Formats: sequence, C-alpha cells, structure tokens
Amino acid sequence: MKFQVNRDVLADAVAWVARALPNRPALPVLSGLLLEAGDDLVLSAFDYDVSARASIEADVAEPGRVLIPGRILAEITRSLPAEPVEIVTSGSEAVLTCGSAEFGLLTMPVEDFPTLPSMPPKIGAVGGGVFASAVGQVAPAASRDESLPMLTGIRIDISGETVAMAATDRYRIAAREFGWRPEEPGAAAAAMVPARVLVEVARSLRGGEVSMALGDGVAGFESVGRSTTVRLLDEQFIDYRSRLSDDWSIRADLRVAPFIDAIKRVALVAERNTAIRLSFSQGQVLIQAGGGDIGRGTEVMEAELSGDGIQIAFQSQFLLDGLAGVETEFVRLNMESPSRPALITEVPGDADPAFRYLVMSLRLT
Repeated sequence: MKFQVNRDVLADAVAWVARALPNRPALPVLSGLLLEAGDDLVLSAFDYDVSARASIEADVAEPGRVLIPGRILAEITRSLPAEPVEIVTSGSEAVLTCGSAEFGLLTMPVEDFPTLPSMPPKIGAVGGGVFASAVGQVAPAASRDESLPMLTGIRIDISGETVAMAATDRYRIAAREFGWRPEEPGAAAAAMVPARVLVEVARSLRGGEVSMALGDGVAGFESVGRSTTVRLLDEQFIDYRSRLSDDWSIRADLRVAPFIDAIKRVALVAERNTAIRLSFSQGQVLIQAGGGDIGRGTEVMEAELSGDGIQIAFQSQFLLDGLAGVETEFVRLNMESPSRPALITEVPGDADPAFRYLVMSLRLT
C-alpha cells in the first residue's frame, strides 16, 4: 500500500476516528485504526459497540489495507509539519514520511480486525446545528452510572416530522423536540442511544446535515464523509412526558446569563453538593449559598414573579445544567412548592416549549 495525503486532512480524520477507540480494548487489534486505500482513503475504528469511519481524498499509488495502533497515529499526525504525508507499507512496518520526519510503525494483523457493521436504513435527516443543540441540551441529564444502563442513554422518539429527545438520571429530566425531514411521511420509531456516543457524534458532525439510520438494534449517524454506528440500549424508559406538567401556580422569569453568573459566584462558598437557595418575592430573587466552614454568599437580581413568593433550593450544578440549555434571553422557572420539582423552560415560549428541564428541589434546612 502506498498513498499521499494532505497533512491537515489526515490529522483531522485520524483524530475524529480515534475518538471511537476503547480505553480498555477487549482485544489488542481493537486499539488499531484500519486504513483502506482505494479510490479514497477510508479510516475506521470498531470496538463491537461503536464504529467510526471517515473517508478522505488521497493520491493512492498502490491500494491496500493496514492496521496501525490508533492513539500513537493520532499523536503523530497531530504533531507533523505542514507538508504532504506519505504512508507506505513495508513488511511489518507502515512507514510514514512528512517533510524530514519519518516514522516506522509496527502494523497489527489486519485479518484479525472485526468486520464493521453496515449502515442501517436511513430514516431521516436534520441540520447539524439543530442536532448538536438538542443533544447538548438533554445530555447533561443522562446518568454516568453504568450499573443502570437505561439511564445512561438518550431516548429518541420519532413521529413523522418531529423528533423528541430525553434523558434522566432520576434527579432531573431534560427533553427537547425539533423538526426534521423523515424519509417517509408518518415515520415512527424509538431508540435508546448511549449519551456519551451521541455527544461525540453531535460535537463532530455540527457542520453539515446529519442523517440518522435505524435497524437491527443499531443506530447510525452520517455527515460529510463521516459515519458512526452504535449498538442501542434497551428501549425501556420512563414516561417522562407525564412528569413535565404545565400546571404550575408560581412562575418566575429571569435573564438567563446574569442568573447563571450570580449562581456561579454565590456557589463559590458552597460545599460540594450543598444547596443553592432561591427566595422569590415580587420583583426580585435572593440567591444564597454557604453558611458552613467556608463562609456564605448572597446576591439579589431582578425577577418577574407570577404567584406567591416562594423559597426553594437546588443542587447548584443540576440547576446550572438546565439553565445552560436555555437558548433565549429569558428563562422561566415553573414552581409549585419548596418540596416539589421545578420546570425550567424558555421565554418567550409556546404552550408546549421545545426545551423542558425538570429538576428536583432539595430539602430546606
């Protein structure tokens, strides 16, 4: 095998594919990146659950396949000078040359590398910006506890021209709806995709249109020459819609950015996982934290209150995660009592807002 390729294009593709490499591969060959030179250069990684492929233009003199340790290839390509890169296989080595730099990398047995899954049937597409925004809004609510796999995923429900995403870790629920272009009118499907994979996909495919595919327990995402497949989690999920009720007796509207900044400042004196207390009265909210060994912090900001005054407390990071998902200038906190969860929505909002974030309150002491 012998080919030449632009250094920046190669480094970008290698870095993207290498994200799918497992931290603790079950087999040594799963730590490798597969390079296949033909009409184009295709780079692939696969760990039996997640696969990643990137296709780039290359000047191929001799077609072929080679398996190279992925992480070291990513480190090397990132640090190469701004010169064309040539890779040639010679015996058990892949010789990489770029300007005056040369590396001889020991190859891995390509015949032992597993066959990558094929892309399932395409079911629709959406702009990469919309897709990335939706994933970014719901992903913080997904659990990191691998002992409960159902909670580590993002639920995707497809109904015609509408896609709904949701995630929960039992302490908060984040949900977002957006429009897309289905392949077939009236299409309906549901899937549980691991949140960590969907976050990487959304981050890297932000630039173009994202196509989504589903079938045989696998989801696929594809955009601008890059594709990812992932094995789906069990479809079991909570009935989250019934918990995002619109029946709230107290509403408070605040400017998002100043509210976030105030919470971060006050939280500097709060011990880890302690409460941020919000005391709403007509025209303002008092934000309080601390009072322990470090000290205490308070700040007052404007708030438009509808309903009775209320004092309610939240875990600061959970509250900040919800506020970070708000894309309007103002945010609305919908509340009922200090002991019940609060619903965060955007303002101005429709009767059924696109983004909703339900967060549990903490007991006031």
